[in-house]
Amino acid sequence: MGMDIALRRRLLAAVLAASVISSPGCGRPRSVATTPAPTAGVSITAPPPAAGANQVTIDGFAFAPPNLTVPAGTTVTWTNRDEEPHTVAASDGSFHSPGMGTGATFAHTFSAPGTFDYVCSIHPMMRGTVVVTG
Repeated sequence: MGMDIALRRRLLAAVLAASVISSPGCGRPRSVATTPAPTAGVSITAPPPAAGANQVTIDGFAFAPPNLTVPAGTTVTWTNRDEEPHTVAASDGSFHSPGMGTGATFAHTFSAPGTFDYVCSIHPMMRGTVVVTG
């Protein structure tokens, strides 16, 4: 009987091995279908404006740059980097931002040529000028 158990175990091991080897994906290399990655499309756009172009930073209780010259139709954006609130107010009343906390921005589009002086209405010693060309 001892022989029967040993024979049965070998037979069972052989059957298991044969079934594993013949299972799909086991014992032989399988081909893998791949899908090519999509090709990135080409997009033609205008180059981004130069860093700082049409941008005014408010920092250290000052506008930087204090004087900016732009063509008519340009939008100028002011960004407050100070810890204190500030405003951007045209001396002629043509534009006025709300109070701007740290990180806040204000944008104004200058549609007509001219010289536009502005101040921070909270800190009037802060002054700047935008010159708009035709």
